[in-house]
Amino acid sequence: MAAAAPGPWTPTAPLTLIGKPGCHLCDTVRPVVLALAEEFGVGVEEVSIRDHPDLAAAYGEMIPVTLLDGAVHDYWRIDADRLRAALVRRL
Repeated sequence: MAAAAPGPWTPTAPLTLIGKPGCHLCDTVRPVVLALAEEFGVGVEEVSIRDHPDLAAAYGEMIPVTLLDGAVHDYWRIDADRLRAALVRRL
């Protein structure tokens, strides 16, 4: 009997960075996301589209994608000031 396919991914932290290994834009965005998460005391989850077919289908051409509370906040690049403002509004 074959193993069941994993269900759809759901976020487990307020901030999520969706990317994949070897993504140079992901490497650029990651320190910004981590610094803002630390500044605001929120958790960060990093997930790879290689591990989640549903994320690959939805965001494969957009990575890195930053989610805030499960909703797309930015993709390809990140605007640190915009994310900071969203985190302030979230308080």
